[in-house]
Amino acid sequence: MRFDVYSPLALSLLLSALGPVIGRRVAPALAVRVLTSAAVVTAAATAWSLVLLAAALLGDAPPVIREAREDGRTVADPVPEAIGLAACLALVAIAVRVTRAVRAERRTRRALRRLCAGHPADTELIVAASPVPQAFAVPGRPGRILVTSAMLSALDPAERRVLLAHERAHLAHRHGPLVTAATLAAAADPLLGPVRGAVGFLVERWADEQAAAAVGDRRTTARALARAALTAGGSRGACALHFTDRAVTRRIAALQTSPPPPLWPAAAAVLLLGTLSALLAADATSDLLRQLSGALY
Repeated sequence: MRFDVYSPLALSLLLSALGPVIGRRVAPALAVRVLTSAAVVTAAATAWSLVLLAAALLGDAPPVIREAREDGRTVADPVPEAIGLAACLALVAIAVRVTRAVRAERRTRRALRRLCAGHPADTELIVAASPVPQAFAVPGRPGRILVTSAMLSALDPAERRVLLAHERAHLAHRHGPLVTAATLAAAADPLLGPVRGAVGFLVERWADEQAAAAVGDRRTTARALARAALTAGGSRGACALHFTDRAVTRRIAALQTSPPPPLWPAAAAVLLLGTLSALLAADATSDLLRQLSGALY
């Protein structure tokens, strides 16, 4: 347990370091799936490791160990008291962070659904009169595409087709739940913050590739993305096609080249990291139970 219980933290750092590399070299659709899966498993393993550390402190382990030493046997402390206390505090912080993330997600979805309220159930495209150029894919049954009038007026017909294809890709491939899963994983394990950022960027790259395939023109897709960026300018909040200044440049550059290959070996390596963190957390659980059992008998 002395090593295994801390290994998910080290693997979280390694996964965060590999996330941007995988994002650049692996097809976005595959990269999103493997990074999200690995992040969720690693975050769960990290949280469970903290539970083990806290349980060693709170489960009356120190008195048991003292009694064992009085009988002439030497039993090592499963966890130093300071580390167990730190684990307790970390678990409280994780609970607060995850609760805030869940509430923020619910607020966002409720706000988007309110904007879509009052429209027929079979209405896919909803145009909101607003001077702010924005576009959103609103998950649900059915999913909706919410676009502001300012965004539509800024794009020509070909670029509008790109916009709609981009947002349809978000709905068709359920990008919302994937991003939410990565967000909650990063809330539970702050070391996975870079992975959450990579997933957020890659779902947009995934939608870009789907839009380029739908309209049959990568240049038009890149132009629509650039026009959306210029139109949005300095507006705050989530912009049309969801970009930041740095991200939009990378996305446009990616559309100027061929789509990246799947690279299954790299994807498998990422999944292996998540699996390894779960296995090591399970091994730490077994070690703790064995140590406490040895102290009792």
